[in-house]
Amino acid sequence: MTFAGPVWLAVQEELLRHGGEDCGSPSCFDHFDEEALFQMFHLTRPCIAFIADAVRIRMRTVALKKPLVSVDAMVMVALNYYAHGLFTAEVLQRVGLSQTDCPTAVVGTVSGVIAGMSDQFVSFPLTSDARVSLAAKTEKLCGIPNVLGVLAPAHFKIRAPPYEKDAFRPFVNTQGYTSVVSQVICDSDGNILSVEKCCVGSTCEQEMWESSFKGRQMEEEVHGAFWVVGGSGYHLSKHVLTPVSEPANDKEIRFNVAHNKIHDVMRTTLGSMKWRFECLMQLGFAQEGSLNKQSNIIKACSVLHNIAKKFSVPPPPPAGKTEPLHPVKQPSAPAEINAEALKARQQVIDDYFSDVSSSQDTKRNTTEEEV
Repeated sequence: MTFAGPVWLAVQEELLRHGGEDCGSPSCFDHFDEEALFQMFHLTRPCIAFIADAVRIRMRTVALKKPLVSVDAMVMVALNYYAHGLFTAEVLQRVGLSQTDCPTAVVGTVSGVIAGMSDQFVSFPLTSDARVSLAAKTEKLCGIPNVLGVLAPAHFKIRAPPYEKDAFRPFVNTQGYTSVVSQVICDSDGNILSVEKCCVGSTCEQEMWESSFKGRQMEEEVHGAFWVVGGSGYHLSKHVLTPVSEPANDKEIRFNVAHNKIHDVMRTTLGSMKWRFECLMQLGFAQEGSLNKQSNIIKACSVLHNIAKKFSVPPPPPAGKTEPLHPVKQPSAPAEINAEALKARQQVIDDYFSDVSSSQDTKRNTTEEEV
């Protein structure tokens, strides 16, 4: 994973220090065998146990009314909802709830708690050495140096009642359906490094980037002199590396191919997330100015995605489905060409993509190291 092992060790230590009396005790998940467990929650038993323990620790700091069920049962209801986008009758019966007990409130509570864990499980590499190591892995994949990750807008469908079309018009994205959109950055292995800015679906990705916390950090070089790869909807800048819009020669074509290769990681990552957490395929209704519920679910699923990868949990079938690219949403102001960034991108193209042999050497070295 991109976040360091000590993060996980610190969490485990916290679990042992503050939750030792609960960790490893009988759980409502014990009633399911391995196959049923994966079918119900799209996760494995060790992964679920880690999640339940982490939520239990966090819940102790959250002021709640007396819950109807145990923390384990609340986690079970939430994980079942994330996996299928609905409440399975078998799970509700198992924990002693019904639809009239408002299980959506349980999901809202658990989502807020897990979203609050993003500071531990969704983060950029913390040290210079970790950033260099991450950039080296990206270069092995696509041949582009000094890249930490991939930047993209992630769209999640919402429902729009036909009698409220005007109210939902800001949610209509460039593919013509209503959605909310979050800014996501992932690394070359598909781990989520950042998720923020849950906005209406019509929001321009460039405007999201400029107003985002991570965008400001990158442009201020808080994370060092590295790039994130962005699609044609972003402006080329000293830290956002976009493709060449009209490649004029072979080296620019080769660069665009490499750029697309790393960009495909984001499409695969978002596709896998939506198949593991089917709730992301339909996030219910939303109103502009009140997106906290959707934001918490998106962040919670991002945290769980990273935890699932740490535990090597395979995605449910159909595996390998990718997220389609959205047509570019043009910003309200025309882009100004950043001469310094243009020169830096050209330097990368000249140094790494000038001839076929150098790119073949990169591919050969990558293959040899993987073997």
